[in-house]
Amino acid sequence: MPSHDCRFYCRVTAQDLLSKADGRLSVVNRPAKVSAAMITGVSETALLTLNGRAHQAGLPDAILHDPMAIQLRDSFDVDFDRFGRRGQEMALRSLAVDSCAIAYLRAHPRATVVALAEGFQTSFWRLEKAIGNPQFRWVSVDLPPVIELRKQLLPQSPAITNLGQSALDYSWMDRIDSSEGVFITAEGLLMYLQPEQSMSLITACAKRFPGGQMFFDLPPTLIKKVAPKGIRASRHYRVPPMPFSLSINQLSALVGKIPGLKAVRDVPMPAGRGFIFSRVFPAFWRFGPMKPFRGVYALLEFG
Repeated sequence: MPSHDCRFYCRVTAQDLLSKADGRLSVVNRPAKVSAAMITGVSETALLTLNGRAHQAGLPDAILHDPMAIQLRDSFDVDFDRFGRRGQEMALRSLAVDSCAIAYLRAHPRATVVALAEGFQTSFWRLEKAIGNPQFRWVSVDLPPVIELRKQLLPQSPAITNLGQSALDYSWMDRIDSSEGVFITAEGLLMYLQPEQSMSLITACAKRFPGGQMFFDLPPTLIKKVAPKGIRASRHYRVPPMPFSLSINQLSALVGKIPGLKAVRDVPMPAGRGFIFSRVFPAFWRFGPMKPFRGVYALLEFG
């Protein structure tokens, strides 16, 4: 493209798109990108994780098929570079929770999936594609600014119910039809809560949804000690503090202490891309002596 074409391209607004036909430039309208300025605090981590998933899904050797994440990320007018690296971790977490959800939905095809503090996850569309003839229902629970952006930027479906409220406002439980089973996800949530809040939420879910399951992730227990002010992800962004964490052994010890908690499953680390993430990291995750020190993918079974 000639240099004057480049200068012209750089001056068009976010609502414009240059197309080239017969050697001439023309400007066509496109929807403007959407600001996420109202997403602050812990909720802002939803943008960080979205960026990680979308980046990984867009690679030629992607480990996660998530075109909706790419579309959603590209709808935002956000400087995603400020969040730092875009490693495989978020994609691996998505693969882990998807495997648990798919197993539950195959056994309970008409179950309700409750996504607590869903942020900008795009799990619904991945599971819809993975489940033949999907019949499950989906309830997205998050703070009103997040829910409004989800409604604005993501396709709507009769299967989806959006609830603009905190996961700690347990009135969402009254909206859940548990007659066909309940699968609860709490990705990237519990670690940001105070310990009593996280334990209360787990206890309430165990009591309210017998026969259901709950997936969540936690960081290594050392994080709250070595990074009490949060982890520096880049020069421009610090991940908020994570005051709550338990090892998989500590979680397993809760069986019999929390009414309704039937079992705690240690979810394996999915294989990623490259030798480290395909072989070393999953082996490290399985190695018994490291379980008290590594992070957690936990699947709780309620009975």
